Amino acid sequence: MTSKGVILYGPPTSGKDTVTAELARQDDRYALLPKLKTGTGRSTGYRHVSPTELETLRRAGRLVVETHRYGNVYAIDHHDIAALVDDGRIPVVHIGNLADLERLHNTVPLAWTNVLLWVSREVCADRSRHRGDADTPSRLQAWDETLHDLQSTDAQPFNLAIRTDQAEPAETARRIAAAVAAGPGPGVPVLPVIT
Repeated sequence: MTSKGVILYGPPTSGKDTVTAELARQDDRYALLPKLKTGTGRSTGYRHVSPTELETLRRAGRLVVETHRYGNVYAIDHHDIAALVDDGRIPVVHIGNLADLERLHNTVPLAWTNVLLWVSREVCADRSRHRGDADTPSRLQAWDETLHDLQSTDAQPFNLAIRTDQAEPAETARRIAAAVAAGPGPGVPVLPVIT
């Protein structure tokens, strides 16, 4: 049987952390894949490493994805995915751009279910301020970059697209779990969701 994984793609404040927590609450097989992080800012959901440690992993060929944003470096260690799969878990990976999503697909052969989580720019700003982000302008810039990313491709890489400002976390998690159970299906158009 092919191992499964979930990729949650979306701009800041689109609910990736909330939905991941709800997935795990509904089914403990779902587990957040902690990204490696070098830099400052939020620590929840990350495994902080020094630049030297990151370089060691890079040279060993263990980094599947590496992203530079907010003055930090974020990376995914192939060994962390393998450890979750070996433990019978379903890794949930948070991704912020389509190039990283494609790289993850090409590098790690799981039955990935790709989910677009979306909110409006106004909701992004409001959620960012409400949760106390000190860098809301940077979050909005990342929102703009995510929108541009989606508008710059004709690909339909998502199996599911959900507006998290219009759906409760429990319902969103149930929809994702149903998509995972059904197996990766055809892509869905994202234009109705992001406009």
